[in-house]
Amino acid sequence: MKSTTLKKKLYVCSFCGQRATTNRLLIQSNASAICQQCINFTYNLLQSSLKENDFNTDEFASPPPPQEIKDYLDLHVVGQNQAKKILSVAAFNHFNRIYLNNANSTTLNDSQIEKSNVLLIGPTGTGKTLLAKTLSQFLNVPFASSDATSLTEAGYVGDDVENILLKLYHASDGDIERASHGIVFIDEIDKITRKSKNPSITRDVSGEGVQQALLKIIEGTVASIPPQGGRKHPHQKTIKMDTQNILFICSGSFVGLDSIIENRLSHANVGFDAKRKDGTKESLLEKLIPDDLINFGFLPEFIGRLPVNAYFDSHSVHTLYQILTEPKNSIVAQMQKLFKHIGIELIFEKDALHSIAELSFERKIGARGLRTIIEDILLETMFEAPSNPTIKKVIVNNETVKRTSKPEYEYAQPA
Repeated sequence: MKSTTLKKKLYVCSFCGQRATTNRLLIQSNASAICQQCINFTYNLLQSSLKENDFNTDEFASPPPPQEIKDYLDLHVVGQNQAKKILSVAAFNHFNRIYLNNANSTTLNDSQIEKSNVLLIGPTGTGKTLLAKTLSQFLNVPFASSDATSLTEAGYVGDDVENILLKLYHASDGDIERASHGIVFIDEIDKITRKSKNPSITRDVSGEGVQQALLKIIEGTVASIPPQGGRKHPHQKTIKMDTQNILFICSGSFVGLDSIIENRLSHANVGFDAKRKDGTKESLLEKLIPDDLINFGFLPEFIGRLPVNAYFDSHSVHTLYQILTEPKNSIVAQMQKLFKHIGIELIFEKDALHSIAELSFERKIGARGLRTIIEDILLETMFEAPSNPTIKKVIVNNETVKRTSKPEYEYAQPA
């Protein structure tokens, strides 16, 4: 006859030490018990932790509408309204696509929506990188920026294309699921065009070879990433990342592309002097077709994976002036914050700002050149001021920009 061991009845919660009552029920195991209140507390604690640390792809069920995305971009990037609209719609469609594909994954008859990566075309300093980075900040997704000029075909000196995904992995703090729903920005994409239309006895490892290597990653594949970067080798441990839900934004200045378009349209009145219906000047880039990019040196398959194109106009003097003052994180605001930290008020007179914008426009260096000019103007001041506690105000005027005088200083009044 088998002997049975009776379980000892417990009347106290092993976690909080409170006795069981009609309002405090206990769940008992062989050697411990937990009350109803401790169970509820633990459950709420776990739920809060999951919300803070886990990446939930359901958040893409309702991405912000394109108008809301553009409104946010307007706060940080001046001008380029058409490019903002195109990028806002592309981002909205991309994350809607993720949700719809996940929702339809259990239904065999429903078709999967292919992703549409983006190609940004325009002169340097027109806001391409800033626009992509600001978009990722608003959508709260990981962002990684890479330069295509450092990439080479596998087996040659340079970076493997998988290294651009490694940056995204690091940007997501090692969360592979979060990284696989991020944004990758590849700049200088126009530098990986084919070097010649004619066959060559040497391999084009930094041009056509890179395009071939990028094809599957941009389209969507499970890539093997070396955790330490560099070249892969057969015995190396790798990280697997699915790129199907990563939005790729490629960018380049495409010097000479306008000539290709102009040659194609040489018999039509659509040159730089053509006008839109609203009376503004029409850009040749608005007449771009895929064949123009193929003639520029891209593979047809590569262009097919970047179906959304946005065009950036060169900044006018007025736009450069707005860039100096209007964005929330404007260059002027940044410099004023630096001076405020050392107890100095920095003032730019309106005429000085206009002169800075005109100088950047003349040098054809775009918005990036604005910081260069300001840093150059304030070099001596930034060298002297931190060591002189009596300086309380620095005024930059038109003469300062034209280098006919130094910035004006105002000093603290003697006690």
